[in-house]
Amino acid sequence: MSSKTLKKFLADEIADLKNKGVFRPLRIVDGHQAPWTVIDGKKVINLSSNNYLNLTNHPKVIEAARKATLEYGAGAGAVRTIIGTMRLHDELEKKLAAFKKVEAVLVFQSGFCANQGSIGSIMTKDDLIFSDRLSHASIIDGCRLSRAKIVVYEHNDPKDLQAKLEEYRENPGKKLIVTDSVFSMDGDIAPLPELVDVAEKYDAFFFVDDAHASGVLGSCGRGSVDHFGLHGKVDIQMGTLSKAIGVMGGYIAGSRDLIDYMIHRGRPMLFSTAHPPSVPASVIAAIDILQNEPEHMERLWSNVEFWKTELRNIGFNIGNSVTPITPVIIGEEAASMKFSDRLMELGVFAQGIVFPTVPRGTGRVRTIITAGHSKDDLIKALVAFQKAGKEFGAIS
Repeated sequence: MSSKTLKKFLADEIADLKNKGVFRPLRIVDGHQAPWTVIDGKKVINLSSNNYLNLTNHPKVIEAARKATLEYGAGAGAVRTIIGTMRLHDELEKKLAAFKKVEAVLVFQSGFCANQGSIGSIMTKDDLIFSDRLSHASIIDGCRLSRAKIVVYEHNDPKDLQAKLEEYRENPGKKLIVTDSVFSMDGDIAPLPELVDVAEKYDAFFFVDDAHASGVLGSCGRGSVDHFGLHGKVDIQMGTLSKAIGVMGGYIAGSRDLIDYMIHRGRPMLFSTAHPPSVPASVIAAIDILQNEPEHMERLWSNVEFWKTELRNIGFNIGNSVTPITPVIIGEEAASMKFSDRLMELGVFAQGIVFPTVPRGTGRVRTIITAGHSKDDLIKALVAFQKAGKEFGAIS
């Protein structure tokens, strides 16, 4: 591709985004990722952060990062498999394994890397992967990297999954079932007990992406496996450290053999520098907070129930959400983005989400309520939503 060809391609694509009303520059945040945040120079109520428990601002988490930086330095200096595994990395993985009630854990640079590194290395071109239709992009990319045959089953539909497995019953090779636990655009929860039953019936192993359940579901935020009482029945769990935990990174949790294999075959971990010492130190502090300060989860769920109830009372369509992720569905793509812009004018930031992230005609602003929001914050945001909703004809 010549430079002129590339220039034309990029110009045409950007022009198409602008014509559809979905082109957006990056927003710039000043200060903490907090319930009230300065975005593009304006102080607004922040309804788009994954900082569910407000732990990114917790004094104990910040202090742990500070101390680790002073003691160990600003960076790890190498990949994990050479000389980048510091005492703090090892301590964190042992703590996470105990927390998740599994034999072992391996931390990756991000949840995206964890999905790519695990699925992409365990499965091969001779294998089959059964993936939910609405699986996260990181799952999709991990499946593609594996070169396995990908069979898509209907969203949250154990009967369709069973039908697909029955169709491929005689195929040789390994069979993997993979799903998100909490779906990031709709806030619904996968029926894990039923899916696990199907996996056991067909001798498939089961992988759950717990990104938006980590710190949100289960006892002390242990996730969906704990929430459903499925310890020992899910072969591979992926969790994140960058959402409710408040820091960064992702991890794979499972058997000791699984983790030993991933250490030798998980390419994102093998070929990327380890997290700086401040990361494992602050995550360790966050896990301690989860186990010793239940009030954060309690406030989160109190706020979530209030927010959902009031949005429904106003007349908004919030789909099937049962988690802190609450979509306000507008419909048409450009209108959804304009709705988001209007909310910003009214002092509320809620990101517009459109195709291809969600199906055409289901554009929405995705709201995420946190433990840090006060009831007064939420009431102010509801006033803005009601005003914008009437202006756009989303409510009567």
